[in-house]
Amino acid sequence: MSAHRWDGLDEFVAVAEQGSFQRAAERLRVSSSHVSRQVARLEERLQARLLYRTTRRVSLTEAGQTFLARCQRLIEERDQAFRAIGDLQGAPTGLLRMTAAIAYGERFIVPLVNDFMALHPQLRVEIELTNRNLDLVQDGYDLAIRLGRLSESRLVATRIAPRAMHLCAAPSYLAHYGRPHSLSELTRHNCLIGTGDTWMFQADGREYPFKPSGNWRCNSGQAVLDAALRGFGLCQLPDYYVQEPLGRGTLVALLEQHRPPNTAVWAVYPQQRFLSPKVALLVDFLKRGLAQRAEYRVVSHRA
Repeated sequence: MSAHRWDGLDEFVAVAEQGSFQRAAERLRVSSSHVSRQVARLEERLQARLLYRTTRRVSLTEAGQTFLARCQRLIEERDQAFRAIGDLQGAPTGLLRMTAAIAYGERFIVPLVNDFMALHPQLRVEIELTNRNLDLVQDGYDLAIRLGRLSESRLVATRIAPRAMHLCAAPSYLAHYGRPHSLSELTRHNCLIGTGDTWMFQADGREYPFKPSGNWRCNSGQAVLDAALRGFGLCQLPDYYVQEPLGRGTLVALLEQHRPPNTAVWAVYPQQRFLSPKVALLVDFLKRGLAQRAEYRVVSHRA
């Protein structure tokens, strides 16, 4: 598209949104005669009338209504592109609002965000730790850290860390109740239930859902881990909770041949043509920071 074909788009959109050539001129900080000339030239190039003009009001023609929606998207994407380039030339600034699950956020995300803030003190960050999946668009969040599987198609997701689930128990529990050697034996064991009502496994190349039952439940992974270490029952937890106790031998990994396919830790954000540089920088920082943590090294213990 040659440069002159952009001429008049801003003026036309301003008139359509303001309903007046004068108010459009005031918004654009130009003269009303300039706005009128640019819109007239645009109509001439298009060979179509976009606006009905009377002494009292301005309204859109059918062609104008169709053209307006496309022009608004073009202008929005153009402005985002210019902002993106401008932001890349400077340090991250302004407000970044994000959310994460409580326990995971406290343990992993907030410390890394604090490290990021130390590098970019001119940035402001608001973090909402909650186990609810907030509506990022409606609630005005730039970024969310989510665990496991994603379902929202309106969001863009970037994988920032692996997430492998492990079935575990303390040696004291296994000494008293025995070790399960098949998925069918799980029904005979006390299960420590966390935030999910279903444990996932893999058998014969297919996923195998299992409904755990037991005398203990808590919506905190750290609390589930503590109960497992005390020998209260079996637990299924992500690698970042059990890596250290598995390495020490205070937990034993069970039925690893049936471990479900790895999921992930995700950075998700609303769909945009151009991602804000401050969000992109933070996502990359989180990805590199999580990769350096010992909790994310591959667990090799097998039952």
